[in-house]
Amino acid sequence: MSDLSRSPAPKPRVVIIGCGFGGLEAAKALSHAPVEIVVIDRTNHHLFQPLLYQVATAGLPAPAIAGPIRHILRKQIARGNLTVLMGEVTSIDTASSCVVIDGGEHIHYDHLIVAAGATHSYFGRDDWAKYAPGLKTLGDAFTIRRRVLTAFEQAERENDPAKREPWLTFAIVGAGPTGVEMAGTLAEIAQQTLSAEFRRIDSRRARVILLEGAGRVLGTFPEDLSERAKDQLAGLGAEVLTGAKVTNITAFGIHYDITETSPDGTPTTVSHFLPSRTVVWAAGVAASPLGRALAKSTRCQLDRAGRVVVQPDLTVPDYPNIYVVGDLASAKSYLDPQNPTPVPGVSPGAKQMGRKAAFNIMRRLQGKDSQSFRYIDYGNLATIGKRAAVAVLDLPYINKRVKFSGFSAWLFWLFVHVYFLIGFRNRTVVLMDWAWAYFTSQRHARVFPDPHALEPNAMVVRVTPPSTPPVSVSAVNQPVTTSAAGNTGTAPGQAAPAR
Repeated sequence: MSDLSRSPAPKPRVVIIGCGFGGLEAAKALSHAPVEIVVIDRTNHHLFQPLLYQVATAGLPAPAIAGPIRHILRKQIARGNLTVLMGEVTSIDTASSCVVIDGGEHIHYDHLIVAAGATHSYFGRDDWAKYAPGLKTLGDAFTIRRRVLTAFEQAERENDPAKREPWLTFAIVGAGPTGVEMAGTLAEIAQQTLSAEFRRIDSRRARVILLEGAGRVLGTFPEDLSERAKDQLAGLGAEVLTGAKVTNITAFGIHYDITETSPDGTPTTVSHFLPSRTVVWAAGVAASPLGRALAKSTRCQLDRAGRVVVQPDLTVPDYPNIYVVGDLASAKSYLDPQNPTPVPGVSPGAKQMGRKAAFNIMRRLQGKDSQSFRYIDYGNLATIGKRAAVAVLDLPYINKRVKFSGFSAWLFWLFVHVYFLIGFRNRTVVLMDWAWAYFTSQRHARVFPDPHALEPNAMVVRVTPPSTPPVSVSAVNQPVTTSAAGNTGTAPGQAAPAR
């Protein structure tokens, strides 16, 4: 066994699983505490996920939004109270207070912070993943970048206009912030970046289609900002389909249902097929599988998205030394103790939870009671494209909400995201790249490895698609399916709401 399998006296050991926003903030907050810290992550880097779509769309190189964990925490490592391990936690043994990582190594903890994050949810249709990659990791971003750029290359090779059209049709499923950002940026690439780089095709004829199961885009934003976002998307050349429930995704396109009103006023569900060789999934999020492992060991409750339902102080019920933070936690804010409110799954929430977990551990070491988590919500931001964004800011101390959109919101969005990047070099690189892209509309990160070497079995290049169903097939008097807000599951056989 490793020397980490037992706790060395006199310092208690805090194990942090995951070095995303929550885990990194917890490690930083504990850096001067009288504890030994062990950070475990399945990768060697911390990723600034809000800008991941920029890597996927060739706007930024990966090092601009990712930094090596060991470099970020180098001062704590040099101080001698922090160990970083790259590995995947496979189980949590609460009986012996150990976490088990790949290879069977046991690591003892006195206090545990689980910040394992979230993954994609395909609502029970995991077979869609190979046709519609999501966007959570650098690997996902590289996959999407390669597929987008390859689609234009394949369109250039195709002589038949009918066969070329699916290559020039890009579908994004889900109109939350990620989907809106992807749709706007892909439209910019087609309309501006690539407009003079092909001879056989006109990239400006490409279609970028955003499918959303609910009645509007950006459902967590006020309705007026949702309408402005939709208008700005249209101005960039993207199409928005709301009320579209995806029923199937294949290598050749998307099947979806949309409810229409027949001439006699009867709601009618009409089935459509959208030929597209490039689909991006931005519709569903599910908690890390580690939540189920923790539930198995502690018998804690999970919500419908697989998140751990935590106590007010972010601990697991009956386990006051185990904290769950970030996207894996189903947590509430106790700003008003009599009326707790759910904490949204956004990076500010994860950061605040990581700091509060560290704070409560230090209080427990001092023999004090832990405190309830209080989330400060400063609002929401979403960028749509160059000079286009929407913003809603909550000013807690004066109890005022400010809403704005367009160029001013885009400038504010840019400032906020650059400010919160890790490291001075990252901020400088991003500002330079964005300045260049702003004035030239160029994206020089448009490179990718040989696709055949990466996915020899998944790349569908010159294959002729099968005969498709009619573009519209009416299904009169079928039940109308509506999409709900939040991360909800869909039973097998039902249409997955496109969010």
